[in-house]
Amino acid sequence: MTVNDSFPGPVISVHRGDTAYVNLHNHADFGITIHWHGVKQPRNPWSDGPVYITQCPIEPGKNFTYEIIFTREIGTLWWHAHSDWTRATVHGAIVILPSEGMGYPFPEPDGEEVVVISSWHKVDIDPDVEEEDTIEDIALPSSSAYTINGQPGDFCNCSKESTYHWLVDPGKTYLIHLVNGVMDVEMFFAIGHHNLTVVGMDGSYVKPLDTSYVMISPGQTMDILVTTNQPAGRYYMAARQFDTERPDIQADTDRQNATAILQYTGSYPNTSVPYFPAALPTYGDLTAGYSFRSRIRSLASKEYPIDVPKNITTHMYVVAAVDYIYRTNESGTTNVTAASLNNASWWNPPLDILMAYYRNVSGIYTADFPDKPPNYYNFAADELPDLITTPATKVKVLDYNEEVEIVLQGTDGIKHSTDHPMHLHGYAFYVVGYGHGNFNNETDPLGFNLIDPPEQNTVSLPKQGWTAIRFRASNPGVWLWHCHFDKHYTWGMNTVFIVKNGGTPETSVKGPPAYMPPCKSSALRLQKAGNSISGNTEEE
Repeated sequence: MTVNDSFPGPVISVHRGDTAYVNLHNHADFGITIHWHGVKQPRNPWSDGPVYITQCPIEPGKNFTYEIIFTREIGTLWWHAHSDWTRATVHGAIVILPSEGMGYPFPEPDGEEVVVISSWHKVDIDPDVEEEDTIEDIALPSSSAYTINGQPGDFCNCSKESTYHWLVDPGKTYLIHLVNGVMDVEMFFAIGHHNLTVVGMDGSYVKPLDTSYVMISPGQTMDILVTTNQPAGRYYMAARQFDTERPDIQADTDRQNATAILQYTGSYPNTSVPYFPAALPTYGDLTAGYSFRSRIRSLASKEYPIDVPKNITTHMYVVAAVDYIYRTNESGTTNVTAASLNNASWWNPPLDILMAYYRNVSGIYTADFPDKPPNYYNFAADELPDLITTPATKVKVLDYNEEVEIVLQGTDGIKHSTDHPMHLHGYAFYVVGYGHGNFNNETDPLGFNLIDPPEQNTVSLPKQGWTAIRFRASNPGVWLWHCHFDKHYTWGMNTVFIVKNGGTPETSVKGPPAYMPPCKSSALRLQKAGNSISGNTEEE
C-alpha cells in the first residue's frame, strides 16, 4: 500500500506558519487514517489522525480532507498512516522552510536532501492478519530489510542495481532531512568519511552538534549538515539497527545494513567499492546510543527561545512494561502478550475518543488513568515476576495551562526490555533528564536541565531506565500518547490526554469539520467470537 505510487510517499513542503490541506482518497481494501507527526495542530485535533482516538477510518472508496496547521515547527517532520500497521509503507517527509524574511540560524546550505529510513516487509501486513496474530499471541511481523529512500541498498541482492544515489558537488554544504520511519527499532546512521552536524530535531533547532554518527528512534526526525570536503568518490550512507533487547531473546531481528550512496560529481575512477562509515556503531552498542542523545540541547536563542515549565502542578510517574493479559476461550485461560502504562493496557473503543468527548457520549472511556503505578517493585531488575495487566480505555484529563511533569520508567517485563520511543500528539515537550536504573525522586531532579533541554515530540525511554519530560497543557483537545514501536502500540502501550478548554473561543477546541469519517466497525482489539479478555493488578 503506497501513496501516489511512491515509497516513501511524497514530500510535503511548507513554510513555517503555513496551513496545508491534504485530501486523502482511499483506494485500498480497508480503512486508513493519516497522522501529521510533530505538527501541534492548535485547537484542531480533528485532523490529527490516530484511528479511534481522533477519528474513525476513512473507508475504502471514500475521501477526507485534513487541515494541517503549522505554527512554531521548523525543519523536518513527517506524516504516516495511523491505522493498523499500514504506516510501514504509507509515510513521507514534511519539510518546513523558514517563513518569508526569516533565515537559518546556521549558514544557508547549498542544497537539501530528504533521507527516509524505513522497514520493508516481504509480505503485506494485512490488518486481519495483525489482529489474528495478536489474538493468538503470535509474534507480530518483523521486517525483511531496512531501506534508505525505498531501497535496501548494495548489501541486498534484490536492490544492488537500484541502490539510491545522491549526487553532490565537492566543497558544498548540504542539509539532510532525516526521518526514521522504521516500525520497531531505533537506528544508527552515518556517512563514510564525512562528519555530521546535527542542527535540528523533531521540528525544533538545536545547538549544533558535531558527530560521526547519529542515533534516531522511530518517529524522530533530524536536520543534519554535511560538507562534501573529501576526495571525489563514492561514500556509503548506512543505517544499522540499534538493538537494546536482551541478546538471548533477539529472535528475528533484522541485522542487514541499509545503504545508499553519496556520490561526488566530476571525473574520477568509479570502479572501487564506496567507503563504508567506520564510525557506524555496532548493533548492541548501548554506550553509543545513549551517549548520543544525552548531547542534544535546544538552541535556546533570542530568535528561538524556549519556555520550560517550572511551576509544576501535575506530577506523573508512569511505568512502561511488556506483560500479559488473560485470554479465555473453549480451551481454557491462557496468557496473551500485552504492553501497558501504569498497568493499563489500552483498549480501542468503538467510537473515537474525540467525538465521544466533544459530544459528551458516556461509556466510551474512563477518566482514571493513574498518576502512579498501582504496584511498586524493582522496575529496573533483570528478573521480574510475570505481570498481569488490565485492558482498559483510561484517559488522563488536564486543565488548560496545567504545567505537567512526567517521569517515564522502563522495566524488564517478561524479559522483553527495550527502549521505548514515546510520542505525544499535539505537543512538543522538554526532555529535562534521563538516567539508568530506578528514578530517585529526591536526588535525580537535582540534575534536571532547565536551561536548554531539547524540545521534542518523541523521546526514547532507556532500557531499564527513566526519562523526565515537561510540557504546558496549552493545546485543548484529545491527544494520543504512545510508544512508537508498532508492536508495543498494538499490544496497548498508550493512553490519551484530554486537555480541557481554556474558557474563551481562542483557547477552546475548534468545532468539527462538516464531514468526519463515520465509525462503521468496532475497534475492540482482541475481541473475537469465543474469546474474552480479562486482567487484574496482581503479580504472578
